[in-house]
Amino acid sequence: MDTRVHPPVAAALRLCLHALLLGLLTLAAAKAVSGGDPRSAAVVTVSCVLAAVYAAGALAPAVQPGTRAGACWLAVLGALWLVLLAFSPDGLWVAFPLYFLQLHLLPMRWGLPAVVVTAAAAITSFLVHGQAVTPGTFIGPLLGAAVAVATVLGYDALFRESERRRELIEELVSTRAELAAAERTAGTLAERERLAREIHDTLAQGLSSIQLLLRAAERTLEPDAPATPHVRQAREAAQDNLAEARRFVRALTPPDLENGSLAAALERLSARTTDSALTVQFAVSGTLVELPTPYEVALLRTAQSALANTVQHAGARRAEITLSFMGTSVSLDVVDDGCGFSPGTATARDGTGTGGFGLPAMRSRARSLGGTLSVESAPGQGTAVALTLPLPVDPNGQDSA
Repeated sequence: MDTRVHPPVAAALRLCLHALLLGLLTLAAAKAVSGGDPRSAAVVTVSCVLAAVYAAGALAPAVQPGTRAGACWLAVLGALWLVLLAFSPDGLWVAFPLYFLQLHLLPMRWGLPAVVVTAAAAITSFLVHGQAVTPGTFIGPLLGAAVAVATVLGYDALFRESERRRELIEELVSTRAELAAAERTAGTLAERERLAREIHDTLAQGLSSIQLLLRAAERTLEPDAPATPHVRQAREAAQDNLAEARRFVRALTPPDLENGSLAAALERLSARTTDSALTVQFAVSGTLVELPTPYEVALLRTAQSALANTVQHAGARRAEITLSFMGTSVSLDVVDDGCGFSPGTATARDGTGTGGFGLPAMRSRARSLGGTLSVESAPGQGTAVALTLPLPVDPNGQDSA
């Protein structure tokens, strides 16, 4: 019999099938002996052999549904059962457990004909032995066959449904684990970005201001003034600590920015997003300027979020990312030729009923750096997302990046 793992109900059904077949064989042998049948010895012998063959097959690992071993074992059981029918009409009741075996071990296209042949053999044996013909002679084996078919088909349907539920549960557990890992990763990246922004906007800027003030103070002092060495030492300490703070900011840079510039990260993003359904192109306009890490993070995250919306909701064929440096500002434009949407409606393309999280997150990033985010779109006319950030300058009018 099938040795695969089954639920407890299936195990109980198998035990009941074993007990039913062995009980019917015992009943046929006992009735032949108690009734003084001259062929009782043959009936007992065939019953014992059939029981032994059945037990051997039930314990054999090779006997599985749909296998040659299972079909051969079933054929031997059928042959022995026909011999038992030749000696005793009571052997026909063994047909009922045989129905289940045939439907279990054989494909349905062979199992159903085998059940029909078995029922016909049982009815024929009853007639050959000269028993009284009654409606039960025909109804009994046929009804047993119908019950067996209905039971097996019903159990198979329940088993398939159980398997589908098990697969769905496993998929749900796996998805929950992946979601938890993604949330942990997103939380880590968000915290890294926050720390980088805080260090840059507070500590680094403060040290830069201190350094400039000390440099100005140093210029006003005489070279031989007693305070001059102390001011110079303080300025150098501030300069060293500013370099260390900037190293911290670089260490907290998102992975996409670790191995190159912002332009290179956007180029890789375009290449990763391009597939057979969507072509993404990237271009740089103006002279490249080194940007502070918070600016690079904001521009990269905006491009990622805008492209994610394009892939998930726009159904676009083409998209373009343009990074433009315009002297006092830097801008990022993401334009697609997708289905578009109405920015003023309650349901934005991010997919939530309150306008989604993507666009508010982009606007929040823009506001935190003193920039602006604009979205231009209309149904059927594509979408254009533009982020503009003012370039920071130091007190001397030089770019502080």
